[in-house]
Amino acid sequence: MTVPLLTVNKARRTGMELTNVPHIAASSRFFSSCSRCTCRIRRSGKTRIGASAAGRRCSSDDSACSEPSEQQNADFFSGPISSLCYTRRDFASVALLPFILPHVHIASAAEPIDGSIIQNGVRNVLSKVKAAGMLRLAFHDAGTFDIADKSGGMNGSIIYEVDRPENTGLNKSIKVLGKAKEVIDLVQQVSWADLIAVAGAESVALCGGPEIPVRLGRLDSSTADPAGKLPEETLDATALKTLFSKKGFSTQEMVVLSGAHTIGGKGFGNPNIFDNSYFKVLLEKPQPSSSGMPAMVGLRTDWALTEDDECLRWINLYAQDQAKFFADFKDAYIKLVNTGASWRSA
Repeated sequence: MTVPLLTVNKARRTGMELTNVPHIAASSRFFSSCSRCTCRIRRSGKTRIGASAAGRRCSSDDSACSEPSEQQNADFFSGPISSLCYTRRDFASVALLPFILPHVHIASAAEPIDGSIIQNGVRNVLSKVKAAGMLRLAFHDAGTFDIADKSGGMNGSIIYEVDRPENTGLNKSIKVLGKAKEVIDLVQQVSWADLIAVAGAESVALCGGPEIPVRLGRLDSSTADPAGKLPEETLDATALKTLFSKKGFSTQEMVVLSGAHTIGGKGFGNPNIFDNSYFKVLLEKPQPSSSGMPAMVGLRTDWALTEDDECLRWINLYAQDQAKFFADFKDAYIKLVNTGASWRSA
């Protein structure tokens, strides 16, 4: 989790004191306090310029101008300016401050993100019936990534893409998350990208799948991603493997991510339980329907995986070992929602 930028009014309590700047820390007389000085006092070859409202002169004796203490340095932020006494080097230091201190952009300064606030906001609007739609939303937002032109990825652009045929029905999930976002934004701002990534992970856990940690701090896109980046339902295994490789995913990762179809209305086991039923069903022959025709469970792309030897090896493994499926799915999901994302500055 990133901590974007440091706000000016918190600079002092986060430890960004002026004495941390190398040159200033080395100087024992930065912004020394003197309530008496109105004159120029030469001490050790240096010139002090006093600015007292009282107009009194102090003696050239060393005791007239005390050395600054840590408290006096702190008084620079709150004390009257008439109580300050400067050296020529001090003025030079002030002139150099914009070049020495870290740049702080007040308008874009951000607080650390509290993940529990986002998590609780999502849980308040989520149910097992809505879980499949939320997980599909995460896949379709992140799945537009393309290595070649570095476009797409988890960036919240899905909210501009709901009219595309491949995203039919996702407007319902966006509307549900929009209610959560309104509440969360009252406490802290959350990007659509972070919100969708968390919603997908929470959907898996709610349905009995693995708990997936989600890194926060993604930035949202202000435009739609290029069209035609998601896999079409008519693709065979070879075409699917080629498409996923262009997104940086291996055959194993493609197969394990396909296991997300275990929830929802695809016909793979209980629609509200996240388990390895998807892989078990793929190893069975399609059951005939009442009309005598094979019943179509899932999508054409699901069954295409069984026609490829490499994919079939992974299907067999996950059908036999649900714990392995859960562990690999967690890793692949984390990679999916991080790939192509732009992050807030630390």
